[in-house]
Amino acid sequence: MLLFFTSVMICIVLTGCWDSDEIDERAVVLAISIDKAVGEKEEIKIAHKGKMSDLADQPVIRLSAQIALPGRIPLGPETGGGGGSEQSPVWVVSVTGHTIDEAMLNLQQEVADEIFLGHLRVIVVSEEIARIGVNRFTDYLKRNPEIRRTAWMVVSKGKADRFMQMAPKLERVPALYLSTVLDDAIDLGKFPSDFIGKFWSILSSNAQDAFLPYLDIKNKENVQIKGLAYFKGNKMIGTTNPLEIGLFMGIIGEERGGYGTFVDSPEIDGFLLVRAMKRDAKIKTSLKNGRPHVRIILHYEAMISENEVDKNAKKPLNPKAINSVEGKFSKGVEKKVKQLIKKTQKDESDIYGFGDHFRAKHPEYWKSKVRKLEDWHEQYKNMTVQVDCKTNIRLVGMKSK
Repeated sequence: MLLFFTSVMICIVLTGCWDSDEIDERAVVLAISIDKAVGEKEEIKIAHKGKMSDLADQPVIRLSAQIALPGRIPLGPETGGGGGSEQSPVWVVSVTGHTIDEAMLNLQQEVADEIFLGHLRVIVVSEEIARIGVNRFTDYLKRNPEIRRTAWMVVSKGKADRFMQMAPKLERVPALYLSTVLDDAIDLGKFPSDFIGKFWSILSSNAQDAFLPYLDIKNKENVQIKGLAYFKGNKMIGTTNPLEIGLFMGIIGEERGGYGTFVDSPEIDGFLLVRAMKRDAKIKTSLKNGRPHVRIILHYEAMISENEVDKNAKKPLNPKAINSVEGKFSKGVEKKVKQLIKKTQKDESDIYGFGDHFRAKHPEYWKSKVRKLEDWHEQYKNMTVQVDCKTNIRLVGMKSK
């Protein structure tokens, strides 16, 4: 009995962190970029040998990884700006491969420590690669248990590896700055929530198409949200402009507003900048002559954030002018929403999820007409749309006399 008790106690004591990995013995990847490689084929010989007829048609990709350097990641507030440091807190390594898995194997060949993707924040895909298709990457990323579903995937205008090399002034670590830009855009009502987990969920749907942030870099340090990159299936098919992001968010019912537009007001001989504060949307679906029909009912709560009026003008802002601005703003939203939907209909990309509404509310129609996403694309491009918008201006601001 004593021997058994002693054995149990020894087992308890010895069950410590026998298989643990030290943090400073891991190569922590914070961000990766994927571009189409040009003239770089000498590295892709690790994961295969001989001929690769099955991969001959696949373009070789160039993967760049932003790896955190131990001891250089700032743990507190920065002083004097992040872009001026002589020692970079990250190391950027670039490799090539036919697939992302092969590229990661090549990356491990060039990095001494074990690669760790548990802190991966952003995956940047070039527009060129996104238009070819993202399915060849999503399988590896989904299967990897280290990758969090709250990471971001974005599409870059131009080369994606520029985001690995940028030097933002507000943050020393480029990957953290990029993820902060996207997270703050959600909080400010500038972009809908679209983490990589949600993107994968929509990508596997047979009733909706996916979208991703479409980004660009200005002056090697400023990240600009250029619009939405929207997909047809797994291939990027088009982009929107920044103002159309706000229209898209209105259609899908994202409550917080963040975009504004100038409205002409003859009543005061000037222009008013009207900015959306809150949005609400209702989607009503029906079938007209066998064709899908959607009615979108939008309600905006807005504020007047700027009054561009001649200093010598004698027409002050009044209730009549406000009512006129509300009507013009609503008409403008209705027109622009129809144009945006028509644009995506032409590209056969239902990023709004109208297909999900028809599948839920008209199951017989869905079973007889739609079996896969391609079938819905055919129905979607012929869908008729009605948009009704009502705007209430809640705040008009203050102006000293």
